[in-house]
Amino acid sequence: MTTFTTTDGVDIFFKDWGPKDGPVVILSHGWPLNSDSWENQAFFLAANGYRVVTHDRRGHGRSTQVWDGNDMDHYADDLAQLIEHLDLKDVSLFGFSTGGGEVARYVGRHGTGRVAKLGLISAVPPLMLKTEANPDGLPIEVFDGIRAGSVADRSQLYLDLASGPFFGFNRPGAKASQGMIQSFWAQGMMAGFKNTYDSIKAFSETDFNEDLKKFDRPTLIVHGDDDQVVPIDRAGRASKELVPHAELKVYPGAPHGLTDTHKDQLNADLLAFLRG
Repeated sequence: MTTFTTTDGVDIFFKDWGPKDGPVVILSHGWPLNSDSWENQAFFLAANGYRVVTHDRRGHGRSTQVWDGNDMDHYADDLAQLIEHLDLKDVSLFGFSTGGGEVARYVGRHGTGRVAKLGLISAVPPLMLKTEANPDGLPIEVFDGIRAGSVADRSQLYLDLASGPFFGFNRPGAKASQGMIQSFWAQGMMAGFKNTYDSIKAFSETDFNEDLKKFDRPTLIVHGDDDQVVPIDRAGRASKELVPHAELKVYPGAPHGLTDTHKDQLNADLLAFLRG
């Protein structure tokens, strides 16, 4: 396996696809998944001449299941160290769901000196949790429920998410893909118990408002208007307000997991954005 070791001793697995002299794209994955969740986009972009790097977040997939450091600051610092390890420049960074938070916090902590373009796909910023300053957010009970489900029966929780709201298979007339469901479950079960549990707090309670204000590169925001996991008004549209120059693409009827359900549309939009 291809890995590098962070300064705090965590082995991070990564894939490096496509021509090594091609324009660089990094794809950061969602919870509780790993880099395999980006394979449709990674294969497509690599086949179109891009060098595509994807990594398993600490505690997920094939990376070390470290006990501590399961938070956005560490996720962002790991991403920075990956970029430095490969000495990548003019990188286009795209984050899906929790990965969108990772990308935003990377910009907030490390700037855009190595960045060419930015993308938030079904992403969690600016803030999911309901607070006094964020009254339209989701109540803490929603995330406490996910934590309780993780402790009670993590395997069943992932099956329920994948067969229901994540891909929109709970909508009337939806045709469920057992392949997508099983892939989500398998990736989730590869991740560490403590890591995925801690990550619920990381993706729900981290405030990315100030990070988004530092987005000074061309930015693409893609969100489905039937996202039952990360509702578009609290996420994609709210991020657009903080990044006025961003291009917001709304996919009518699309669920959270549109990297799979709308992969052809997303692939075309990513390529057009990268080439634009």
